Amino acid sequence: MAEMITDPAVYFVKGCGRCDRFDTPDCSAATWRAGQLKLREICLDMGLTEHAKWGHPVYMHAGRNIAMMGAFRGDFRFTFMNGSLLADPEGVLRPAGPNSRVSNVLYFTDNDGPARMEPIIRAYLAELMAHAERGTKPPKVETEVEMPEELIEALDSDPELAEAFYALTPGRQKSYAFNLNQAKKPETRHARIEKFRPHILAGKGAMER
Repeated sequence: MAEMITDPAVYFVKGCGRCDRFDTPDCSAATWRAGQLKLREICLDMGLTEHAKWGHPVYMHAGRNIAMMGAFRGDFRFTFMNGSLLADPEGVLRPAGPNSRVSNVLYFTDNDGPARMEPIIRAYLAELMAHAERGTKPPKVETEVEMPEELIEALDSDPELAEAFYALTPGRQKSYAFNLNQAKKPETRHARIEKFRPHILAGKGAMER
């Protein structure tokens, strides 16, 4: 398996690097390339900066993650980070997974979707950019697990991981949160999340073999 990309531009040519379909015609990023390039055009035109996180292009403003895109077999998705801050007057946002508490994802099943929704996408991005400039924090969701921001973002970006994590017992969820909260640097927490992913998908706790 290839390593996850670190240059966002590579994503639009070869894919994310998270599976063995990387840089092949069967890669989901290749299937949905035209639609994702339109999303990229919108983000860059609005002044967002482009980065690679978790193997996906992530767009930032005022030091905050604003949006991220990802491709799957049956669709491609545009996730608004801190989506609980969005009013969603058009009612177009859906949850990332069955156990997600926030509706913050646009799902596309054809490459022309982003062009049709461009005015809505721009309006929602502008709303989140304004929140980032003001430093607005999303409302806290009461939960038994005090989860670090990096884990919340990873779950938002990876529906398979989110479904597996929320299916864990509270004790196992806490084991990951505790372990990640011990790391002082964000890059260390990101690395640990990638290391933990197979364990979470297997239904195990952080310390289980």
